[in-house]
Amino acid sequence: MNSYRVAILGCRGRGTAAARAYHEHPQTEIVGLCDLVAELRDSLGEDLGVDARYEDLDRMIESTEPDIVVIATGTEFHYDLAMRVLEHGVNIDVEKPLCTDLEEADAVIAKAREKSARIAVHHQGRTGGAMLAVKKAIAEGKIGSLRYLHGSGKGYYGAYGLMNIGTHMLNNMMGIAGHCRSVGAVVLTDGRPIVPGDVLNAAGGMGVVVGEQITAALDFSDGVTGTLVQHRFPKVDSAAYCLEIFGTEGRLLWKTTGAWWLPTPHFVADGEENKWQPLEILLPESFPANGQASEADYWYADDFVRALDEGREHECNGPEGLHVMEIMMGIFESGAYGRRVELPQTERNHPLLRWLREGDMEPPGPLPRPYGEWLAAEDERLGRSGS
Repeated sequence: MNSYRVAILGCRGRGTAAARAYHEHPQTEIVGLCDLVAELRDSLGEDLGVDARYEDLDRMIESTEPDIVVIATGTEFHYDLAMRVLEHGVNIDVEKPLCTDLEEADAVIAKAREKSARIAVHHQGRTGGAMLAVKKAIAEGKIGSLRYLHGSGKGYYGAYGLMNIGTHMLNNMMGIAGHCRSVGAVVLTDGRPIVPGDVLNAAGGMGVVVGEQITAALDFSDGVTGTLVQHRFPKVDSAAYCLEIFGTEGRLLWKTTGAWWLPTPHFVADGEENKWQPLEILLPESFPANGQASEADYWYADDFVRALDEGREHECNGPEGLHVMEIMMGIFESGAYGRRVELPQTERNHPLLRWLREGDMEPPGPLPRPYGEWLAAEDERLGRSGS
């Protein structure tokens, strides 16, 4: 078997999750950790037994010669860091979303091609065991012909949820139905259609966004359509995060924790045969059941290993991550201009900044980065300071 050297850039939660997956995979070795915060890199280093710890990215790459660098940092840093890593000709595994806008994402894709490097965008749900169970059921004809998909977020503020968790849902939908041809969206803030003054810098450094409540209609090929719902709830509820797949003869339900099959296309309340039936979650042969890695992150790392072995792209490769961003920017554009948006876009600049410029308005100002503080500031802007 080929062996691959992996370096981790960013040692917080997502970097730790990726590091554990690569650490436990038999074909990968963690050779370096990098973070500006010494306590974070030291804690992860002690956990995994990795002594090579750095605060300088370029020095880490030059010293450890990795085959893959995991970029598990805030979204606003993805572009600069990806371009630096790719300049070394090293493959990257970058957290989602790929970048904050299409111009940045286009440049990263172009740099990877120039350097003959591969990009994987960390949408681990698409490669996880629950999604593999769903795909297996579809291939076996359990729901007949695919016709419609419905994906829901967790109840974050809509636009923040879109850039945060909606990226996963869109990638999951693409993994089943392929690329999206066009998108139309209803985007509301405070229960009314958005206006330019609602455009904000997102929490967590996720770029320029708009909309507290987003409902998007997606047009895939072969007559398949979908709906993505990112609505703010009074309280975030992870139970709402799911994807339902409708066929001509049955339905499937995907969650991060499992997958279920309903053997009728329309729910009927009575009858044993009309109950949701759990599907077997598929696990990699080498997955260590008693390890620290999640099965979805492990599957994702495993696909990168197999992709490099076979000279192919990762299931969640750069162009797939770019198309997720095209859909998200299309949603914002549709909400702003009140029209359906064909994909991929010819104009690659940020549609919301374009919308503001056309109205002689300045880009949005800074807001707190932590989500809770950001949400409180937005509520105050909307006159809900007592909520």
